[in-house]
Amino acid sequence: MPLRRVTLHQLKIFMSLARHLNMTRAAEELHMTAPALSIQIKQLAGTVGAPLHEQIGKRLYLTETGQLVYAAAQDVFHRIEQLSADLAAGQALERGSLRLSIITTAQYFAPHFLGAFCKLHSGIEATLEVANRDQLIERLKQNLDDLYIMGQAPDHMSVVAQPFMENPLVLLAPADHPLAAQRDIAPERLAGEPFIMREPGSGTRLAAERFFEKYGVRLRIRMTLGSNEAVKQAVAGGLGLAVLSGHTLTLDAASGAFAVLDVRGFPLRRQWYVIYPSTKQISPVARAFLDYITREGASRSHGPGE
Repeated sequence: MPLRRVTLHQLKIFMSLARHLNMTRAAEELHMTAPALSIQIKQLAGTVGAPLHEQIGKRLYLTETGQLVYAAAQDVFHRIEQLSADLAAGQALERGSLRLSIITTAQYFAPHFLGAFCKLHSGIEATLEVANRDQLIERLKQNLDDLYIMGQAPDHMSVVAQPFMENPLVLLAPADHPLAAQRDIAPERLAGEPFIMREPGSGTRLAAERFFEKYGVRLRIRMTLGSNEAVKQAVAGGLGLAVLSGHTLTLDAASGAFAVLDVRGFPLRRQWYVIYPSTKQISPVARAFLDYITREGASRSHGPGE
């Protein structure tokens, strides 16, 4: 089988198709036309000697051969990136790449860490993915990134979880809420209050549910929303209370739209973690960023809560 004719360009195209399982979306990601992408995939299949995908109804699936080629392509590009990172290590991080994937709440601070790191190492090419918890765990399973930032490590996976900064969760209310001016509020007093929550599985939601369960308070969930900004707008509109990371309030402190309730037991003290698979040999660039964010995060942990 003349596999020497397989090109890195073809493998890159096929990896995009394998991720999206959609010709149009893969072509858009690569800034190609769908016909041009299809030609490259057909040429790769011809070289391999077997179909790489099949369409059943409206859905596209990888064949068994396609799955083998996808796994091999991931290995090839991982080795190339590892080589680039190893070479960068010998050049004082003047070159190299960093792929960082973060939970949505971390978008309020992680880009600042990443930007500062890239200023120190201007030759580093960095990419940043923002996703919800389920999406992030799926990326972690597929080993798509170098490092991951989330508030709670998945307990069903073998990972290294390095804490780097405090993540206090606060209880947010509309500014004119009757409890806004009170102090040392008992958690039981919130029974019956409507709550605006993030989606099931969210680390913030899990922490809130566990806290109130401990006090025998059954949360009355009025609304479930998929983003922190949507939750904040709902709270500001008087639709209910919410438990959110204090980092989400960074730009809202002076708005006057919210009050942080002084509820006994709050803020909930949690941590932000940098995570990667326990069997992964992280690159020198990723190691340097991990060291950097651990150092800088510790210095910020004594500042305002999130």
